[in-house]
Amino acid sequence: MFDRIAERYDLLNRVISLGLDRRWRRAAVRALALSPGDVVLDLATGTADMALEAVRQQPGVRVIGLDPSPRMLAVGRDKARGRDLGGAIAFGEAVAERLPLRDGAVDAAMIAFGIRNVPDRDAALRELARVTRPGGRVAILELTEPRRGLLASVARAWTRRAVPAIGATLSGAAEYRYLQRSVAAFPDPVSFGEQMARCGLSPVSIRSLGFGACGLIVATPQAGDRR
Repeated sequence: MFDRIAERYDLLNRVISLGLDRRWRRAAVRALALSPGDVVLDLATGTADMALEAVRQQPGVRVIGLDPSPRMLAVGRDKARGRDLGGAIAFGEAVAERLPLRDGAVDAAMIAFGIRNVPDRDAALRELARVTRPGGRVAILELTEPRRGLLASVARAWTRRAVPAIGATLSGAAEYRYLQRSVAAFPDPVSFGEQMARCGLSPVSIRSLGFGACGLIVATPQAGDRR
């Protein structure tokens, strides 16, 4: 499915999130507190929006963008080439449960709107804990279903009714209707933070964004955890 919608994926994100996805990505990258020379893993890099944002915020970093979709990676590479970044972003095909990186290989890691689609989330979280150096940060940005308040009910209605129809129409892929179901099934940010802790990542901050439509969890690898 992601191969089929790769060329329209950015448009889908803008429309479905009402343009807020860019603000959420900026917040996630800022939360990593990157320094010049840092090596950053962008897992489920897709069309490279997060990778490009990391280089924009801290031009001295190097980003490793990994994704299982060849077409999404091709779009990401084209976008990076268009920015003339001098090789600051390296792309590769990989799944989240088996990362082709050594223990402690990266200073920081991030995944935006991707962990929800990983079949074995526990394995992916353990891999993030393994490849991130001690003291490094891991930022996970993911859509969630708003649960409380008047504005949350409006956002919930948007997610449940408008998003599936818009996604299917713009993408041309009927399977894109899975989005609402996967968001509804995903745990709230606090519960997901607990899952991260069980997999070797200790949350240091948990934030709800967009009236509860998005969660940002920042964590660090637990000492001695290299499973």
